[in-house]
Amino acid sequence: MADALPDTPFLERINSIVGSAGWIDPTRADGYFVDARNRFRGDAQLVVRPSSTNQVSQVVALCNQCGVGLVPYGGGTGGSAGHIDFERRKIIVLSLERMNAIRSVSQDNDTIDVEAGCVLVNVKEAARQHNRCFGLSLASEGSCTIGGNLSSNAGGIQVLRYGNARDMCLGVEVVLPDGAILKNTGALRKDNTGYDLRHLMIGSEGTLGIITAATLKLFPVPKEIATVMCAFPSPGAALALLGDLRNEVGEAVTAFELMSRFGMDLATRHFPELGDPFEQSHSWFGLVDVEGHIGIGAQLEGVLERMFSSGIVTDAVLAQSGKQRQSLWNLRELAYEYNRQEGVIFSSDTSVPIAEVENFIAAVECALAGINPLLRVNCYGHVGDGNIHVNVFPPKGVARSRFLLVNPTIQNELDIAINETTASCGGSISAEHGIGRVKRDALLKFGDPVKQATMRAIKAAIDPNNIMNPGAVFAN
Repeated sequence: MADALPDTPFLERINSIVGSAGWIDPTRADGYFVDARNRFRGDAQLVVRPSSTNQVSQVVALCNQCGVGLVPYGGGTGGSAGHIDFERRKIIVLSLERMNAIRSVSQDNDTIDVEAGCVLVNVKEAARQHNRCFGLSLASEGSCTIGGNLSSNAGGIQVLRYGNARDMCLGVEVVLPDGAILKNTGALRKDNTGYDLRHLMIGSEGTLGIITAATLKLFPVPKEIATVMCAFPSPGAALALLGDLRNEVGEAVTAFELMSRFGMDLATRHFPELGDPFEQSHSWFGLVDVEGHIGIGAQLEGVLERMFSSGIVTDAVLAQSGKQRQSLWNLRELAYEYNRQEGVIFSSDTSVPIAEVENFIAAVECALAGINPLLRVNCYGHVGDGNIHVNVFPPKGVARSRFLLVNPTIQNELDIAINETTASCGGSISAEHGIGRVKRDALLKFGDPVKQATMRAIKAAIDPNNIMNPGAVFAN
């Protein structure tokens, strides 16, 4: 990639492609260079905002010809700085925010065709207007975009039933590094005509091409949704309930979230209006959604009765209204905010085999206590798919800024300890946030070397000039 961005001629060609409304001078585009959690700040020579796939194609082809790197930008909600070039390379930011059309919805095919800049909540609303639902559910769904969801293979709280983003995608439209347009959208459920390039592009974090549109799967709207907050003596008890529920109602188990006592205390301390739903104190909690046919709630209650009698579940609160359901979910969905207010110093995005969840939590708490026994730890996450987020806080009464000043290497120590524990449990250092720029070194250390060599070979073949999101995923 060239060391310097071409000046006036390059800008004139960009302007001729996207028009004056299609680009922003970096001095007026600060919001594009900061991640959602305000941890990283980047830079770019220009923010380009094409309004069509054809414009994206022309911009990408121009960058390839001129040796200019480009960083794709969706909703700016990514958790691994995949959209933030904090290494100050000579790049442009390619924002797809103007490409936000719902192209079509088909009830017969149960599909929706959308452009990459569509905000997730708008896609879900468009599906609801046709008596269908789209199964991706994220805390950031009011601002994240489909392009970013697919590029990072987003997960969320309903993976148990609907899978990750890739599992809900039938096809993608992608602009390749030379500007060629791969039109792989459509409603086919079966297509064995060679390599499935859709899955190569999904999860590649913009390093192989720019996803400009997608065909997504839709699902019937459930006739009944039942929500319960359960209390458990241990994470293992939560897994026992999960197993029994799935034996009883199968894929109707849509979400199963695990919360610790410390997490519940943080939620009610920083958002006292939420309140602890239980009168007695409990060690662990599970928030469960089952949805499907009329009567699914009664089946849930039957399982809970068995779990009560065996001591697996020690208490439970069944939502009696939509308002109460949302109140219970707020206890979990506000986790990022109450962790932030408490002064979290490190957060992980790890996954382990479901059977290893309890061992992982015990092992990681032990490992962190070995670094500093006064550290406070809040483990929570999507226990139904093994995705546990480990959040670490300074000792009680110690300010975050002061603690980090006195312990400048602590975040790196925590990262290593959590990753080593994850690896020992057969897990992954990135469950749903991707590698981005934050986890490149960890991928190099903990990832399979043959897989990484294969990924590099694919990258070199498709993007020999390394213009596609340079610096993301791959160290060096």
